[in-house]
Amino acid sequence: MNNKKTRVVKARDILIGGSNPISVQSMTNKPALDFDASIEQILRLESAGCDIVRLAVPSSDAAQVFSLAKERGVKCALVADIHFDYKIALECVKMGADKIRINPGNIGESWKVREVADACRSAGLPIRIGVNGGSLDKNLLKKYGAPTAEALAESAMTEADVLESCGFSDIVLSIKSSTIKEMTRAARIVRENTDYPLHLGVTEAGDDYSGLVKNAVGIGSLLLDGIGDTIRVSLTADPVEEVKAGREILSSLGLNTRGGVEIISCPTCGRTKIDLIGIGKQYKQAIEGIDPHGKKLKVAVMGCVVNGPGEAREADFGIAGGDGFVLYFKNGEPQFKVEEERAVEFLVEETKKAILD
Repeated sequence: MNNKKTRVVKARDILIGGSNPISVQSMTNKPALDFDASIEQILRLESAGCDIVRLAVPSSDAAQVFSLAKERGVKCALVADIHFDYKIALECVKMGADKIRINPGNIGESWKVREVADACRSAGLPIRIGVNGGSLDKNLLKKYGAPTAEALAESAMTEADVLESCGFSDIVLSIKSSTIKEMTRAARIVRENTDYPLHLGVTEAGDDYSGLVKNAVGIGSLLLDGIGDTIRVSLTADPVEEVKAGREILSSLGLNTRGGVEIISCPTCGRTKIDLIGIGKQYKQAIEGIDPHGKKLKVAVMGCVVNGPGEAREADFGIAGGDGFVLYFKNGEPQFKVEEERAVEFLVEETKKAILD
């Protein structure tokens, strides 16, 4: 485990870095000037457990979304994603963005970068530097021959030096690649050589299945070693699925401080005499809208009584299949039987009770 602490930056009410909880991010995908659709999506992401939402801002006119979102009661931190035009970044600061995402290298002359840095410093906003294989400087590509981990890491640290030379140090680094090995190696290099908070993610990862697998491997392997302060699971899917996936990854590692229900379930076998797959899916869908109030629960959905209570002993409670019924158990100890057709309803009721206890 890497116990080296990163510096701490603040985006609205979210503290990133140090020993603070790992935050989950996503990004809107509505047209930048469709403010109503963008804000509606932000609110959906917030309800799903998103801490930080990034918005592409291709023009100064699009910056209005930040002030409008806060008027509509958005609570999560909002990030302006800026490319090329420093004036757009300045407008986003004025309009209430909580964080600015730029690459100093594509902003242009050093005085333009300094203006952005000065504006963010005055407003108390951090800057996220985003680096990926497609944005590497031509000289770095020539030096390394490809967007290698070393090239990505050098690019991120060089860009950070530009901001540091402007007297600005509230920096978050994001080093992404569609190749898991390069992304994880780059993050390790940067973590060894700097104390900047790191934003993790595998970019261009794919749909909600393959993308989740790639991100879980890449993000999870780094988090297990104590590397990473904020994450985004990039998916070609509804952004809400990114948030669910991010929370799932954190929950699997015991890092989801918001609480929630971790479901333990078996893969089924020839002994299974109930519709375990159906019960598991229905139960998961049924509890998605339940506020855990910060409480963490483990609920087991097991196929048979042979291994159910024993293998899922660490669960707070659960069910194990019988023939037309399920056996309810608590802390590994059998309690009573429940008819199979009531299994989902019963589990939901017990979940609500456990949260309120």
